[in-house]
Amino acid sequence: MNPAIPIAFGTCAWTHDDWRGVFYPPHLPASGRLEYYARFLSAVEVDSTFYHIPTKSVSQHWADVTPGHFRFSCKMPREITHERKLRECDELLAQFLDGIEPLAPKLGCVLIQLPPFVSPKRDEHALREFVHALPAGWPWAVEFRNHEWHFPRIVHLLEERRICWCWNDLSPLKDAGAAAFDFHPQTADFAVLRLMGDSSTKYRPDGSLVHHYNRIQWSRDAAMENWAAKIRQTATELKRVMVFANNHYEGYSPETARRIAAKLGVELRLPGPRDLHPAAAAEQLDLWG
Repeated sequence: MNPAIPIAFGTCAWTHDDWRGVFYPPHLPASGRLEYYARFLSAVEVDSTFYHIPTKSVSQHWADVTPGHFRFSCKMPREITHERKLRECDELLAQFLDGIEPLAPKLGCVLIQLPPFVSPKRDEHALREFVHALPAGWPWAVEFRNHEWHFPRIVHLLEERRICWCWNDLSPLKDAGAAAFDFHPQTADFAVLRLMGDSSTKYRPDGSLVHHYNRIQWSRDAAMENWAAKIRQTATELKRVMVFANNHYEGYSPETARRIAAKLGVELRLPGPRDLHPAAAAEQLDLWG
């Protein structure tokens, strides 16, 4: 990996209760999680902005408790992408950008995640109008969840606007090794990779989660080797790269982030016993002191 190209690693959200005791100290209050998280990882995807627009004071707090090198990816509200399907949303978009404005110096990307039911047959005109109306000065990225968008004309549309085509890995485990060889063009001077996993196996019929996400449960080692190779091959044309891991990709996203970082020659330290139980560590030092 070219050391001159910044690469940031993080997870999709930082609020997971399953991480208590393995990533977060057992008694760490929820309000202290982001500051603690940023001691170990260099980026995070803000999932909450998908559900509601943050106030400026909340965004400012996120900026204040993270170091200068830290990067955020903010998901565009679902009302824009899923409910309005990119139509008649100028005012809502302006409100969203105003809400995340304090994060601007640390903003890695604004993620426009399009659902599978948004398709070029019905929605290409809306996408083109939306993309051309996006204000300059923001690092935009689009994630397509429908393979019908995989056309050169869509690639050219994003290239013209310097909008990143977000690479994603939504593969089931049995097909994981081939995911990096899917249609993943480079359309901007930065890249965003989302290691998401197969969401169809995430929930039971009653909506409850199938797994507790606190350890690696299924390895996607070959897939991450392939993604690392793709990043290395593309990196010379990029100014920066961001990699985000979802819990469901391997079962515990901080460790997935550490593992793919290692494949790219970057060492990430995750919390150890002294971080998780500082009082006990201090007591042990006193005993041996």
